[in-house]
Amino acid sequence: MTPAPIALTIGEPAGIGPELAVAAWDAIGGEVPFFLIGDPAHLPDGTRWTEIVAPDEVATCGAALPVLPQSFDGPRSPGQAQPAHAKGVIAAIERAVALAACGTAGGVCTLPIHKQALQEGAGFGFPGHTEFLAHLCDSSDVVMMLAGPDLRVVPVTIHIPLDEVKQALTADLLDARIRTTHRALKTQFGLAAPRLAVAGLNPHAGEGGRMGREEIDIIAPVLDRLRAEGMTIAGPLSADTMFHAAARDGYDAAICMYHDQALIPIKTLDFDRGVNITLGLPIVRTSPDHGTAFDIAGTGRANPSSTIEALRMAWRLAGTAS
Repeated sequence: MTPAPIALTIGEPAGIGPELAVAAWDAIGGEVPFFLIGDPAHLPDGTRWTEIVAPDEVATCGAALPVLPQSFDGPRSPGQAQPAHAKGVIAAIERAVALAACGTAGGVCTLPIHKQALQEGAGFGFPGHTEFLAHLCDSSDVVMMLAGPDLRVVPVTIHIPLDEVKQALTADLLDARIRTTHRALKTQFGLAAPRLAVAGLNPHAGEGGRMGREEIDIIAPVLDRLRAEGMTIAGPLSADTMFHAAARDGYDAAICMYHDQALIPIKTLDFDRGVNITLGLPIVRTSPDHGTAFDIAGTGRANPSSTIEALRMAWRLAGTAS
């Protein structure tokens, strides 16, 4: 069954989101049906767009970008975030999630937000998109996956300072992250028997306890238990030997202990085409793996590759779920 069109939220309108939406439509609008939720006043001058009132009107829009209008306070200001935009940014995300939850949209693809502006303008109390989406969907076991052409990675701990990782890394958290990832690889990515590789926390995976005991006391017991249940899992592995080409051939996703351990390898391999996928939600959600890029906003120099890949991924995952 063909999924419904993907809802693309405009994100921070002072960033590169508006021009990415236009570039993505020009590149793949005929391949991936999607529509933008945002204020048409924030689109680049000369944009061909058409207003829709429901996602099923996307098919009639031809070459014009379909826009489901969302009012924003404050004028267009490329490169300079305005707290006045915050309520509109949040409302666009809420609207997209509601459309996906009822099946009117096939999934949600979110363009980058600016958390400081959201906090200042609307008291936004979430570390980022992932946590806000989990709240909107009332989902507890939510996982952030970054996926590119050659690698999928999942950080167990995400947006916390490095000196808090050891305290945050618990057996229960690791178990939940692995189970959610394993389930999503089967149900969303169509892998009958997913293979996981799990990094250690310490250099050389602790080197038998000489460089730390987290591998012995926390990570290995969880992996042993999950292997006993039938999962194919390698680890805990030394992170410095997990990401070369031959190693990547041996697994479908890498579970990493903290943010940079996961994101540095995938961004090094293919910075422009990485996609952020939220696993564990009742809806499909993807996002380009970059920020608002205020320094080039409004210049026409933004690279749409990650947004294009995020929309393609959302469309594929929506098709698997439908």
